Amino acid sequence: MSSQKRLLPPPPQKPRPDMSLAIVNIVLLLLFFFLATGSLVSAPSFDIQLSETGELPIDQLPKPILVIQPDGTYDLNGTSLSLDELEQDLRNDSVLHVLIDRNAPAHELLTLLARPVFETLDIRLVTLHASGDV
Repeated sequence: MSSQKRLLPPPPQKPRPDMSLAIVNIVLLLLFFFLATGSLVSAPSFDIQLSETGELPIDQLPKPILVIQPDGTYDLNGTSLSLDELEQDLRNDSVLHVLIDRNAPAHELLTLLARPVFETLDIRLVTLHASGDV
């Protein structure tokens, strides 16, 4: 025997699967999906008219209801209150219904509801439907 080392041939390597075909299939399926679902959804062709209220029937609305007037005053169940009086009256309530003018800036409502007295209340926004031309 000679002192020469005998090397074994490397083990045969398994062929790696070609992933490009799978990726192409996935991309095509996604394209077909978006083409099919995009053609089913159509934008409405009519304008949306928001409801308006001329007279507010307080007695038919849920209680307690806080109406935030456009001039910044507060009515709780039909009684005008200052912010301090409002906070005193709400201390024992768990639910508060809030109605605000649809054109009022959102920050007015968010600033009011950020006060500590409102943290424990379940706030529910109330909307009114105006009858008439739709």
